Amino acid sequence: FFLLGLAHLNFVNSLSPNYYDQTCPNAESTITNVVKKAMSNDPTVPAALLRMHFHDCFIRGCDGSVLLNSTGKNKAEKDGPPNISLHAFYVIDNAKKAVEALCPKTVSCADILALAARDAVALSGGPTWDVPKGRKDGRVSKATETQQLPAPTFNISQLQQSFAQRGLSLDDLVALSGGHTLGFSHCSSFQNRIHNFNSKQSVDPTLESSFAASLKRVCPAKNTAKNAGANLDSTPTTFDNRYYNLLLQGKSIFSSDQSLVTSAKTKALVSKFSSSQQEFQKAFVKSMIKMSSINGGQEVRLDCRAVN
Repeated sequence: FFLLGLAHLNFVNSLSPNYYDQTCPNAESTITNVVKKAMSNDPTVPAALLRMHFHDCFIRGCDGSVLLNSTGKNKAEKDGPPNISLHAFYVIDNAKKAVEALCPKTVSCADILALAARDAVALSGGPTWDVPKGRKDGRVSKATETQQLPAPTFNISQLQQSFAQRGLSLDDLVALSGGHTLGFSHCSSFQNRIHNFNSKQSVDPTLESSFAASLKRVCPAKNTAKNAGANLDSTPTTFDNRYYNLLLQGKSIFSSDQSLVTSAKTKALVSKFSSSQQEFQKAFVKSMIKMSSINGGQEVRLDCRAVN
């Protein structure tokens, strides 16, 4: 953990909001336009981009390794079990193509993804911020390493450990979990809470009963509908603090979400963010900048799906 912390600190200092001011001044506006266009065709794009960025940063740092395709000899991260439902990779491809036309061999795929994730939040009604830039793209991507991603079934101590390994605090954990204000989950990620919860109860008792019943209707025990699932909160395309309101009512989708109210410190933060959208957004921005500054790449890829 100590070594990772040092590497993390060194790298944060080398990222800069002004990194492309001279070499590619229109990079950000170009990426924003690509994200806007994709959103107008598909409202699920923002949630997909935000999740993609998290999943990138949590494995080997924010180095664009989640964007690499599998090759004959190697199964890449995007084909690991937790990432099979990731989508909208084409948005990053389109942004890369547009940026390459402006300034060839300059802007990394990892930076494009970090900027697209920021745009996804801002264009969904959330805050905007200056993204520190200068990440390099990694050359290694292994599906087996996706086991390191925090699972939707994690309890609070497992979550805390997962975040601590990446230099992130409990405050960061609660703020970044608010990213679940955007998006949708397939049944498989919360089946554990609504069927055969334990030897005594079929349904997780922390779930509000009418909400649990609605989830059971959508996801019956022998569910065969491929795309069945539920929205992560009641406003799944708007970046707001509704997620925290629902958490306090026992209406969260994942066990990992519900675990945020099982410790006094995290529950206090959930309550704070539930009562103030402004406090949530301020904390989210701070934690996003911290998380997205972990990097370990070596090159600027010409194609986000393949190493140079």
